[in-house]
Amino acid sequence: MFEYTKKMIDSIFQQFRIQAYLSTVKKLTEILGIDFPIIQGGMIWCSGWELAAAVSNAGGLGTIGAGSMYPDVLREQIRKCKAATTRPFAVNLPLIYPQVAEHIQIIIEEEVPVVITSAGNPKLYAPTFKEAGRVLMHVVSSAKFAKKAEDAGCDAVIAEGFEAGGHNGREETTTLCLIPQVVDAVTIPVIAAGGIADGRSMLAVMALGASGAQMGSRFVLTHESSAHMNFKQAVLNAQEGDTQLTLKELTPVRLLNSPFADQVKQAYLDHATIEDLKTLLGRGRAKKGMFEGDLLEGELEIGQVSARMNNLISAGEVVRQTMVELLEAKNKLNVFLT
Repeated sequence: MFEYTKKMIDSIFQQFRIQAYLSTVKKLTEILGIDFPIIQGGMIWCSGWELAAAVSNAGGLGTIGAGSMYPDVLREQIRKCKAATTRPFAVNLPLIYPQVAEHIQIIIEEEVPVVITSAGNPKLYAPTFKEAGRVLMHVVSSAKFAKKAEDAGCDAVIAEGFEAGGHNGREETTTLCLIPQVVDAVTIPVIAAGGIADGRSMLAVMALGASGAQMGSRFVLTHESSAHMNFKQAVLNAQEGDTQLTLKELTPVRLLNSPFADQVKQAYLDHATIEDLKTLLGRGRAKKGMFEGDLLEGELEIGQVSARMNNLISAGEVVRQTMVELLEAKNKLNVFLT
């Protein structure tokens, strides 16, 4: 199945007529050393070594989410991932978290080939990663920050739209609007993120100029995801309109409807201050909800696309199925346009 799918994606590249666009897709896969332009999002509490290795083994770029890990845990996760795959993988590193310097040292010492930074300024750390020969990508929510990431020396940017789960931009720019703006602002490859869960949506963002797609929420619903089964089931049950972007006064986050989300809504109705919101959020809410499965008091982060996802499958199947769907959607579009 894997080899068959690889032939299919090769066929897609051969059939594209716009050579400049094709070159950006090829450039991204060559930079990352992957078969398919699919990047797994580095979701906290959901992206351990099992998921990263499975995605990489299927031909995409698996990612370990370091945002929920102490340095010693990150090192262990990296080593387990290296033992489980010979393919390239990445570590997602939120720059606002404490112990970031220790994380960077571990990433370099353990020879992680790709680094994805987020929630901060990559300019401070890009020289360190580039001197170590690492591929560096940065998550952005606007064309302005994409240009800054390019100027800082990043090899690619991941442009994440408002639809995405977890923490995203305050501007609330949707993926459909964001991607062409970022593509026009930079010369490095642009990876689209936010609202992408299948081949149809991946083809759509590639038509806007993206060289590939990052999927987070879709990989939550995989066997290899480290998310608790209670959280996975809640995502499976999600319906249209069951998520909301909130807590913008702190760090914007998209939450799935839950008792804790109701507490947040009530806090706003009660005219909560920033300090009130910080107290309500407390510590460990995301771990409690997504990793430990406490659906009453935990924070449940997921994207709007959760309403479209209704099955729990392997990570490899997600990669293969997405590429098959991409080809099918492309062929249907060809029929429509001819």
